[in-house]
Formats: sequence, C-alpha cells, structure tokens
Amino acid sequence: MRREKLAYLQIHPKDNVLVALRDLAEGTAISFAGQEFVLREKVKAKHKFTIAAMPKDEPVYMYGVLVGKLNYALDAGALISTENLRHAADDFHLGTRKLEWDKPDVSAFVGKTFNGFHRSNGTVGTANHWLVIPLVFCENRNVLTLKKALEEKLGYQVASKDYTNEVDTLIQKYQAGASVDDLLQIDLSNSAEGKQKSKLFPNVDGVKFLNHDMGCGGTRMDSDALCGLLAGYVTHPNVAGATILSLGCQHAQASILRDEIAKRDPNFDKPLYVFEQQLEGTEQELMHKAIKATFAGLAQANQQERKPATLDKLCIGLECGGSDGFSGISANPALGFLSDILVTLGGSVILAEFPELCGVEQELSDRCIDEDTAQKFMSLMQVYNAKAEADGSGFYMNPSPGNIRDGLITDAIKSAGAAKKGGTSPVTAVVDYPELANAPGLNLLCTPGNDVESTTAEVAAGATIVLFTTGLGTPTGNPITPVVKLSTNTPVYERMPDIIDINCGTIIDGEETIEEAAHRILDYVIRVASGEEQPKAVQLGQDDFIPWRRGVSL
Repeated sequence: MRREKLAYLQIHPKDNVLVALRDLAEGTAISFAGQEFVLREKVKAKHKFTIAAMPKDEPVYMYGVLVGKLNYALDAGALISTENLRHAADDFHLGTRKLEWDKPDVSAFVGKTFNGFHRSNGTVGTANHWLVIPLVFCENRNVLTLKKALEEKLGYQVASKDYTNEVDTLIQKYQAGASVDDLLQIDLSNSAEGKQKSKLFPNVDGVKFLNHDMGCGGTRMDSDALCGLLAGYVTHPNVAGATILSLGCQHAQASILRDEIAKRDPNFDKPLYVFEQQLEGTEQELMHKAIKATFAGLAQANQQERKPATLDKLCIGLECGGSDGFSGISANPALGFLSDILVTLGGSVILAEFPELCGVEQELSDRCIDEDTAQKFMSLMQVYNAKAEADGSGFYMNPSPGNIRDGLITDAIKSAGAAKKGGTSPVTAVVDYPELANAPGLNLLCTPGNDVESTTAEVAAGATIVLFTTGLGTPTGNPITPVVKLSTNTPVYERMPDIIDINCGTIIDGEETIEEAAHRILDYVIRVASGEEQPKAVQLGQDDFIPWRRGVSL
C-alpha cells in the first residue's frame, strides 16, 4: 500500500534539524511544529537543515543523540554542512541496565525453516564450501596454481564474468583494421558469453581460495590474529573442510592454527589437510599431495545434503558500506527490525564496525546484559579510538568523501544511523576480533569500519548470512558466506542492478513501512539460506577477503 511521500523528516523528537527526503529548492516554504520559514539555500536530498535560529557552538542532535556543534550561528532553514558543523559526541560511562524492549510480532515466522547443512557441533550452514588457505603470503602462488588446476575443471569458475569474450571482440576488430577511435566506440554488450560447466560435486557450492599478505614479517600479534581468523573460517558452518598450505618457517605456524581451531570447536572433526612446502620438497610433490587431498575432501563433502533447520540456527552479520543520508532511516532500521525478529526467535546477529558506533556508546553499553559486558564494550571503544588518535586519525575522521557528499558529514551522524542495524534488543555479548560472536541474541564485534575487513571478520565470527546496506553502491562479497546487498534509496538500486539485491528505497518512497521491508528481507534471507536464491555478490564471484591488521584501520 503506497503512502504519502514526505519532503522532509524529523527522525527523533529531540532532533533540531530536519532531513530532506528529496531535493528542496532555495526559498521552499517549510512548515514544521507550528513554525513557518523558508530555506536559505538549496538542500539536496539526504542533507539536513535547521528548524530554528541557532547560536555558535549550539549542539546539533539527530536520532536523539549529539552529532556535532555549530562553528557559527545559523538562521532557521540553513543547510548543515562541513563548513558550519564539526564533529561532537557525548561522553559515556557505566550506567544502569536498560534491558526492557518491545519484542516484535514474530507470528509470521514461527515454525518457518530453511534448508541448510547440519554440522556435528550443532551449527547449520547456509552453504557448503571447501577452503584452500595459505598460512603465509609465500604460499599465495601455490594457492593460485591449485585454483588454476581445480576451479574450471570442477565447474566452479564463474561463467562469462572474466570478460575474455569482450577482449576477443576487440582483438578481431583491431586485426580487421579498426582505428583507436573506432575501438572506443565498439559495443561490447553483445559479446558471446561463456558456458558454465556443470559441477562435478553438486552438493559442494564452491572451492574457495583465500589469498592474503600476512603470516610473517609483521607483529606476532598480527600473525596470531590471522591464525584465529583462519580458524574461524575452517570451523565455520558454511565450510566442509580445508586444505592448508604452509611454507614452514613463518610466524603463523600450523600448530597455532590447530590450537585456534580447538578453541572454537573442541571436537572438530572436519577433514583438514596441512602441507608444509619445506618438508615436501619440490613444488610438484606439494601440488600432487594437495590436489589429491582436496579432491578426496570434495568427494567427502559432496555426501552432505541440505536438511530443514529452524530460524534460530541463523547467524546474521550486519554491515554497511558506501552509506548515505538515507541509510539511518531506511535500510538500517529495516535490518534493525529484522534483527529484533531473529533475536526473538532465538537466533544470532552481529553488529560490528566499532568506529561507526562513536556517539551511541552510552545507549549500547546501557543495553548490555551486565556491567562486565558493558565495561568490555566501553574499554574496546576507548582503546581503539585512543590508538587511532595517537596515529593522527581518530574516529572523527571516519566519514569518506562519498559519505560526506551524500549527507553524512560527521562521524557521529554516520554512527547514529549505522547503529540502527542493531535494533533494540539487549546486547548479549561483546567480542574482540577475531573471536566467535555467534551467541544467541545481539553480539557486538570489534572490527574496523572498512567494508571488506569488517565483513571478513563477521564471517570468521560465525555469520552464515551477511546483510549489507549501501547508499552509494558497493560490490563487496565474501568467499564462503552469502552477502545480500540492500540499497537505501531507489536510484542506486535502479542504477546498479548487477550488485544490489533488495531495494529499501521503498521506505523513503512511501511504498512500505520499516516492518514490511524487514519481513520482505527475511523472506529473501530464508531463500538464500536454503540455496534457492543466489545474491548478486555470489553470482559475480565477489570473494573479498582481507584480514585486519590490528593497527589503525577505520
């Protein structure tokens, strides 16, 4: 049912600015809360303007929290910009527990199931992958050699997405005498597409090869964290087993990886093959053993089949990237409502990106189930920000040029909207990178705001589906966990249909409520978790994997 599309919005009763929901011309008459004034200048959609005259240093509130202070006085109807607003956020402290919340109506989802892969430790995967992982960057070439040998032959190469057919077209035109200008005008949209080979192992979704640039030469803290991260992938519900390539002399030893695996799954029983090049000798000997082990492992993994599981077995990672001024009022609160539904059903959700929780620390710490959990969250935030400040790049520098251009002009504004993904339920666990964060309820996981680093970490922490909101568009994916992309506005959904799965601009357009959007998203998640739908990132083979170096990354 279509509803009236508003021109501007006050997000929270405490807010002293309004958000433009469409482009508003200079001189536009604004009527709000009994006041009448006109806009002093053009205000683009997603940006904010004042609702009353405000003196210099006046606090600016959005989402009911402090998001900045004015550099100079403004009249009513003035555009808020980086020139007149500076970052500011409230301090936080250990407060009283605020654990009461309004549980959503979940009757539409009670009894629903998804078809997943049941593991011996009680977890359920939404996919079934085999991993090939280097313990150190020295083994990247060998991993790529395995990929070249296995991927296409087994039917796991992404069809028609390498653009070799387009290059063939250009070669033919060039050899036929096309000029430089002619080449630039050639239409490549009709180039022939390659055919996808059928999978030899139909119950295995993919063989995934996780290259990285770590494992030695850095700090021991980084190499230990890498082993923890990789252990999270090996033990992940979406993984059937793994082939590990080690050089032998690096910091990230196979013994450390095995210890980290045992921490996460003491009764680990998946097939795990570890090969050390310095012991095997020649590359050929290493490759022969790795190929045989991987092939045998795939044959074993292929014996597993999807079976029904209740929705409490889902673990949803919440992520945003390329955010805009609509993120906090459309896609993010829709995910927040979905989060509350899943928590009510007994499932798990992960809210990460700690630099994008700056300014909402008090609310989140008050929602922690006990004081120890609240104290851990506050300590992680303080230590992380202090490290960033020491290196000359505090949380206040988090917004990107794209964020700023589309209305997120301070980190506190960005954070207040980003936190909406976490809904309103109590925080049941606070977890430091790279540990598991799959306890029932809302988990807070310390990660950077960097899209790929954070998504990589959420998956290692247990996320079996990642819901990723974007206002500007981003192709981010993950090797083993489906990443569902949700647009905050309709134009980006229509402009980038090859990477966006779901449009939440319908909320801005007045076509559905936040609750209705959340129900639609969860229905889609169930289909993805059952293998009935493939998100665009999976279709494109968008296998992004970047471990976090524990230094500063915002």
